[in-house]
Amino acid sequence: MKGKLNLDIPKSVAEFEALINKVLPKRIFYKLLLRGKGLEFDSYRNFGQDEDASLIDWKASVRSKSLLAKQYIQERDIKVMIVVDVGENMVFGSQQKLKCEYTAEVAAAFSHVIMGSGDKIGFILFSKDIVKINMPSSGKDQFNVFAYNLSDPDVYGGVSDIGVILPKIIERLSPSISLVVLISDFLKVKETQKKEFEKLGNIFETFAIMIRDPLDKTLPDINKEIIIENPENGERLVINPKISKKVYEMNVKKQTEVTKEILKKSNIDLLELDTRDNFAFPLASFLKRRVDRRD
Repeated sequence: MKGKLNLDIPKSVAEFEALINKVLPKRIFYKLLLRGKGLEFDSYRNFGQDEDASLIDWKASVRSKSLLAKQYIQERDIKVMIVVDVGENMVFGSQQKLKCEYTAEVAAAFSHVIMGSGDKIGFILFSKDIVKINMPSSGKDQFNVFAYNLSDPDVYGGVSDIGVILPKIIERLSPSISLVVLISDFLKVKETQKKEFEKLGNIFETFAIMIRDPLDKTLPDINKEIIIENPENGERLVINPKISKKVYEMNVKKQTEVTKEILKKSNIDLLELDTRDNFAFPLASFLKRRVDRRD
C-alpha cells in the first residue's frame, strides 16, 4: 500500500476509554472477556450507596431483603491475542476511513483498554500469510509496537482469506492465550471452512468483529457502466450497478448469513461494524452485553 494512513489513534483511544469507563465498572471488566476465566465468584457483600447499580445482584437482594453485590476473585494473568486482517480487501472504502484505517483504530482502542487493566496483548496481522506476529506482553512499549504496525502502510496488501489462513493462526496460538479477537470483513468465509472456525472456538474463548464498508453490502444507485477489477487476478468486468444491484445484495446477504451461522455454531460472538458509524458505542455495548449474559 502506498501513502499514509488516515489515522487518529490517540483520539480513538480516548473516546473509547471515556465511554467504556461509563458503561462498565472496572471491577466487572474481566467478565466481558472470558466465559469461564477471569473472575471467580467469591461471596456476596453489602452494596455501597456510591457504587454503580449494575453491580447489584437483584435475585440475591430480594432473597436477603437487602442490596447485595457479587464479590469476585480476579485472575490477573489474562492474555489477549488480536488477529487483524491486513489484506488488500481491507484497503478499500467509500467513507472517510478505509476499512483498514477504521480497523486500526478499533484494534488500538480495544487493546489500550485491555492493557490499561494490567493485562497483556499480542497480535497477529495476516493477509495471504501471517505478516506480523507478536506474543502477548504488557506495558506501553507493547502498545506502541502494535500501533506502529497498524499504522505502517507497508504492512497492508496481498489477498487474504481468513478461513484459509486460520489453521496457521491456530498453530501459532499458545495454550495460555485467554482470549482471541478476530477482526476482518469476513467477505470470503465459506461453508466449507466451518471446521476451522469450530476448532478455534472450541480451543479458545473468541469473539469476532466484522468491519464492512457500505459498498461491501450494496452497489451505488447509478445508471451507468463502471469497471470493477478482481484484486486476485486483475480481471476486469464492466457492470451497470443499477442492473446488478439486486443480485449483488442477494449474494452478500447469503454470504453474511453463512458467516454468522458458522460463527454461532463455533461459539464465537460476533459484532458487526459499518465504516459509516463511530465504533465506540457499538463496541462498548457489545462488551456490556457479554457482561450481562454472565450475570
